[in-house]
Order: sequence, then structure tokens, then C-alpha cells
Amino acid sequence: MNKNQKTKEKICTFYASDYHFEMISLPYINKSIEENKEIIILTENNLKETITTLISKMNLKEEKKEKILKINWTNDDLNKFKKISEFMKKEKEIVIFIKGNENYIKNININIDKLIKNSNKVKIIDCYNVEEIPEKLNDIMKQYKKILNTTGEKSC
Repeated sequence: MNKNQKTKEKICTFYASDYHFEMISLPYINKSIEENKEIIILTENNLKETITTLISKMNLKEEKKEKILKINWTNDDLNKFKKISEFMKKEKEIVIFIKGNENYIKNININIDKLIKNSNKVKIIDCYNVEEIPEKLNDIMKQYKKILNTTGEKSC
């Protein structure tokens, strides 16, 4: 979570609910899929039901809906870390969303850093619940160069 880190790109975003997180991340996920990047969602809670509901109400081609729903939206960190390792061996570009409380984000980042080492093909998006960290919002934002919102990445 250091602005001067050169090995991977770190971005943050803030959400108010699971649906809000999905609405923020979906345009970025869709763009990343079009760019043939691998998407990993590391989350404390299972998002399968909310993403399925949201996608069913969106005006997207069925092919895009299927690709988005094919992403593992459950809280299955062990298998997702195995996927990251596989993608690293194949030198694929990876976008990793880490959604959860501040402690979860910190611990997952520690484990990811060990796994990806010096790869520059990994983009990590730390996703904070804005209701959990209202007094820390500015301090958290200072740790990142960019923030993700529904219109894409913006410099902090």
C-alpha cells in the first residue's frame, strides 16, 4: 500500500454496500475482460447472489453477462490464491479486487505480496467499506496514487 511501489499497481475504492461495490467495479471488470485480463475477487463475504441479481437487471449482451458471472464471486480465498499462482506462471495480466474490512485487506495484501513478488502484471484494487472507515478515509487515500469509481481510475 505504498505510493512508491514499482512492482504492481495499487488502486483503492470505497463502497457503501455489496451492490454499490459491484456497480463501481463492473465497468472496470468489463473493460478488463475485453483486454483479456484475468479477474480475481477476494472478498470476505459471498457476492454470488447480489451479482447475479444485479447482472440480471442490466442491459448487457448475454455473452458479457456470462463472462462476468463466470468470475468466482464467492469467499473462496484458498482457491483464488491458487488461481493467482497459475496466472503468474502463465505470465497473464491480473486484476485483483480485495473487498472487506481494513484488517482483511491488509492481511490479503501481505499474502499477495509474497505470491506475486516483483510482477508488474498485477493490478490490485483495495475496496474499503466507507461506513467502516469514515475517520480514516483521507489517511487511506494518501496510501494510493489512484482511486476507482464508476467512470474509471482517477488520480488521488
